Amino acid sequence: MRTFNKKNIILITVVASLGGLLFGYDTAVISGAVGALENYFITKLENDPKLAVAAILQFKIIISLCILAIGLLFGSFILKFFKKSTAYLIIAIILMLGGALFYFQFLTLPGELTENLKNSILGFMISSALVGCIIGASLGDRTANSLGRRNGLILAALLFMLSAIGSAYPDMMNIFLGDSLSSFIVYRIIGGIGVGLASMLAPLYIAEMAPANIRGKLVSFYQLAIVSGMMIVYFVNYFIVQGQTQVWINQTGWRQMFLSESIPAFMFFIFLLFVPKTPRFLVMKGKDIEAMHVLNKLNPPENAIEILKDIKASFAIKKAHWLFFGWGVVIIGLLLSVFQQFVGINVVLYYAPEIFRGMGMKTDASLLQTIIVGAINMIFTVVAIFTVDKFGRKKLMMIGSGFMAVSMIGLGFALFSGSTGLLALLLMLLYIAAFAMSWGPVTWVLLSEIFPNSIKGVMAVAVAIQWLANLLVSWTFPMMNNNTGLVDMFNHGFPYWIYGGMAVLSGLFIWRFVPETKGKTLEDMENLWRPTKKIKVKI
Repeated sequence: MRTFNKKNIILITVVASLGGLLFGYDTAVISGAVGALENYFITKLENDPKLAVAAILQFKIIISLCILAIGLLFGSFILKFFKKSTAYLIIAIILMLGGALFYFQFLTLPGELTENLKNSILGFMISSALVGCIIGASLGDRTANSLGRRNGLILAALLFMLSAIGSAYPDMMNIFLGDSLSSFIVYRIIGGIGVGLASMLAPLYIAEMAPANIRGKLVSFYQLAIVSGMMIVYFVNYFIVQGQTQVWINQTGWRQMFLSESIPAFMFFIFLLFVPKTPRFLVMKGKDIEAMHVLNKLNPPENAIEILKDIKASFAIKKAHWLFFGWGVVIIGLLLSVFQQFVGINVVLYYAPEIFRGMGMKTDASLLQTIIVGAINMIFTVVAIFTVDKFGRKKLMMIGSGFMAVSMIGLGFALFSGSTGLLALLLMLLYIAAFAMSWGPVTWVLLSEIFPNSIKGVMAVAVAIQWLANLLVSWTFPMMNNNTGLVDMFNHGFPYWIYGGMAVLSGLFIWRFVPETKGKTLEDMENLWRPTKKIKVKI
């Protein structure tokens, strides 16, 4: 049985997990600022038609550029899956259909701030970082294989720092051709690129450093770091606004919220300078001696030699086609990412203060309730860490899906009936607890495990799809939740029923299609998916 230097591995895991902390910090910092940002940016547009016309034009330009960037990245993914003639045909069809829909349903909209357009601008402003996340995750594989896992995380830390300062002072640091709203969105996208890189590279770094028997636990620390970052920023936001007037919050408080992120970002950058590159990356670059040096620091010498042989054997198939193991593993990875977001978790995390204010709470009280949400999130993530290697991945995921379905559907009925007191709060907390002990951390564990080393690049597609799903859910929530017709008919309950239905589907998906990966080495996963005979993978 292999032994390992537990102290060194845990220290390395903690440093890499700071990427998750910044992931959580960056995505949750917006939650305390939603009301202030709406007042500072959107209210101005309602009161000044000329300003609204200019802002709408810039909004259309930004959306067009974002779609172009995402389209190019996903086009490169399509080229990896199919032979060129098939890939170009698929891309052409998407361009024609998507382009026509985008032009007639969005670009031709008049320069008038309608209710739906206002909600769309607000939703995109809040979720704009997710565009960067998609870009960062899409570039994750290239970054991991060129700069390396560690150096890619260093780049992410620098992007976090730039975004924190630029988002806090989008007017003073406006080097772009647009107003302060456009500047704010661009800096949030820059931070999102850092999040996207970290969301792929940090769990990959940990998985490549960790022994198989504790890998699930250590990769779950990444999710613990995410929820810890959220918990920290909930406290930071609360103490920033405590005792302050709404006018001060709307003018200054939100700036301090974003600026506070520069502190953990700088710490992450410094700590990364002292951790090694992963042995698998070094072997991939032909640096076996350096890889052996790292392995000797983490393992006894005799085990280090054995591990190095396993790593080299896993790269026997170099640059395998992404469909070498068939569509099964690819589709499973993509759907894991989609369901993690379609169950609605980030709606709760991004909009929690607004949801609580909608229940009649004041700003201080709503942010205090958000701290409770963060605490539940953290506590049950710890539960997952200590159970994921004991009970396995599938059991936790199916249990989580069941409780999420019950809580989301129940919350929808509570809001529909006007029961927005203790019952609604308890259902929301049940939902957070269920997600935190299942789909939150375990999805990252599965994504880091299921893809064989020779097609590890597919993980970049899965993570990019995850952020795209996150963007769709977060962007559309204000459109559903604030739509006058839906509110009159369902009293804010409608979106939660949608998320509850997705939770049901997610449980069925795990039960039917996802294999158990507990206790399997990364090399074992090659054998699980390896075709029994040589097959043609270009279609």
